[in-house]
Amino acid sequence: MSNVLLDAILRPNPPMSRRALLIVLIVVALFNFAFALSFVLRGAWPIAPFMGLDVALLAWAFRASRRAARRYEHLTLTVDNLRIVQQPAKGEANEVALNPYWVRVEMDNPPEPWSQLTLWSHGKALQIGSFMAPESRAAFADVLRSALRRARDIVPA
Repeated sequence: MSNVLLDAILRPNPPMSRRALLIVLIVVALFNFAFALSFVLRGAWPIAPFMGLDVALLAWAFRASRRAARRYEHLTLTVDNLRIVQQPAKGEANEVALNPYWVRVEMDNPPEPWSQLTLWSHGKALQIGSFMAPESRAAFADVLRSALRRARDIVPA
C-alpha cells in the first residue's frame, strides 16, 4: 500500500443546528400568527392561510438545506492513484480514479464567483468543490497542485 499524500474531505458549510433552526422557525411562526390574527380581526381572513404557508415554506427550506449539507467529496492521493468519491446528499456515490501523473488542476486565480475547480485527465473533466466558496476552492486547488507535484516527484519502487 502506498503512502497517502493527501486525504481530504470537502463538505459544504453546515446550516445552523437543528435546535437553532427550530427556534428561528418558532419565532417566525409566532410573528406570523400575530399578524394573521390582526388581519382576521379586521376582517381580512383570506390573508391567514398565506401567513401559514410562509412558515411551511420556511420549514421546507430549512429541511432542504440540512439535507443538502450531507453531501461530501473525499479525495485520496497516493503516488499511484487519485481517488475521488463524490457522495450526493441523496443517492449513490460516484467514484473516480485518476493517474496523478496526468491530472491537471484548473482554477481561476484570483477566483471569481463563477470559477470552478476542475480536474482534467485524458481529455475528461471533473468538477469538485462546487459547494465551496470561491476562495476556499482556490486554496484547495493550491493544496491539491502541491500534493500532485509531490506525487509526481516520488519515484515508485
